[in-house]
Amino acid sequence: MLLCVATAACLYVPQLAELVGRRYLVVTLHQWSGLLLPAPFLVGLASPSFRADLRRLNRFAPHDKEWLRAVRRRDFRPGSRPSGKFNAGQKVYAGWIAGAVLVMLATGLMMWFTGLTPLVWRTSATFVHDWLSLAVGLVLVGHIGMAYADPQARRGMRTGSVERPWAEREHPLWKEEE
Repeated sequence: MLLCVATAACLYVPQLAELVGRRYLVVTLHQWSGLLLPAPFLVGLASPSFRADLRRLNRFAPHDKEWLRAVRRRDFRPGSRPSGKFNAGQKVYAGWIAGAVLVMLATGLMMWFTGLTPLVWRTSATFVHDWLSLAVGLVLVGHIGMAYADPQARRGMRTGSVERPWAEREHPLWKEEE
């Protein structure tokens, strides 16, 4: 994902394009990294624990609605945002980014294989691809900022495990899900 965003930035920001120079290489990297973006997800489907996490991400429980209401009220008390392994924000983000990847893949293919679609489709695909890429970039910056603010969450993303006190404080219903 980051390679797609970085190469897209090099293709659209003239100052970055000048620094990199080799446009054809950047275009090729962008196209192939975009095409291969779903590959880790598809490989992950072979893992039972990955599929279990997908099931958790795919379902909203009553506590997720409570979590979203607390966010809307800006209530930061520890008990006001109950969550299992994934909180409601993570579930919304996962769904949004999965949909965005599919749309970006579809529009990118229309732009890459120009002979397969009419001009009006390619023009529309370019419009959608450009604006959605901007949205993805902004959401990724926010996502990285949230991760930067929580060292324990970063550790969990890197190693796959977190300390029990953190899990009990941030995701109190997680143990019940297991």
